[in-house]
Amino acid sequence: MIGISPRQLEVFVAVAALGSVRAAAEQLHLTQPAASMALAELERRIGVVLFDRARQRLHLNARGRAMLPQAREVLVRMQALERNAAASPDELLGELRIGASNTVGSYRVGELLGGFIALHPQASVQLLVDNTQTVLERVLDYSLDVGCVEGPAARAGLDALPWREDALCVCARPTHPLASRKRLAPADFAGARWILREHGSATRALVERELTRLPAGVTVLELGNSEAIKQAVLAGLGVACLPRVAVRAELAAGELRILPTPFLDLQRELSLVLARGRYRGALLQALLDTAQAAPLNSAATIKSRARGARQTAARA
Repeated sequence: MIGISPRQLEVFVAVAALGSVRAAAEQLHLTQPAASMALAELERRIGVVLFDRARQRLHLNARGRAMLPQAREVLVRMQALERNAAASPDELLGELRIGASNTVGSYRVGELLGGFIALHPQASVQLLVDNTQTVLERVLDYSLDVGCVEGPAARAGLDALPWREDALCVCARPTHPLASRKRLAPADFAGARWILREHGSATRALVERELTRLPAGVTVLELGNSEAIKQAVLAGLGVACLPRVAVRAELAAGELRILPTPFLDLQRELSLVLARGRYRGALLQALLDTAQAAPLNSAATIKSRARGARQTAARA
């Protein structure tokens, strides 16, 4: 492994993402022969072929898939080393690639990132919002530095840090036959028309688990985010299990009502997830620290911390 260069790893990672040496060369501002030579030299150095060639495309083989997260990790560490060497002691520079489930990205992004951005305004953040399954896959392959998702994220190769408690509720329009009832039993939901999240969503998994406690209903719609589901419920298309944080305004305005379901367990945990053994540079650790320390609705706290940090830096 001695003699592998950063350029060779950059070409390998780019080809893995783009599927061709030509596209990788364009992205890295190299000539195609230079990129081809770098990839060939990398394969020669490690003594294995990393790609299968098919239909003028390069596809990672098993060895290539195993090496890709390690290559990304090495490049991340080298970039952090370069940034930290150039930065002043009291500031953190660089880029973080963060994934958030739809619930977190739509309703809790301020809690997740507000404190970090206030304390480290020079840092750059890229946020991917997708369903939990996609976020976990991209954390595992090092496309993302960290993810924030629903559920404990119990999957091989991941470490999960508890972040928030979250609650869901069964909602309906006020004109729904069950909306005026103060008490409900499981039998009351027989034949209910349910609007659900898509497969791959942690919310979908939780709701499907809890629906086994109820008589059979009908799935009338599957939608990709809570906002779309909320609009469908407001339109009277059915009932849905939604994050409480997503329906606060509609509940306060009387546009939606919660159907009492004490026989369902609709509590869940939101977690910060990282690839197991992943290097935690100063920037990533700062995000984890501020996200876990921030209380709910912490706008005042965020501003206070940022002001205190600036005053400390000024005295240094």
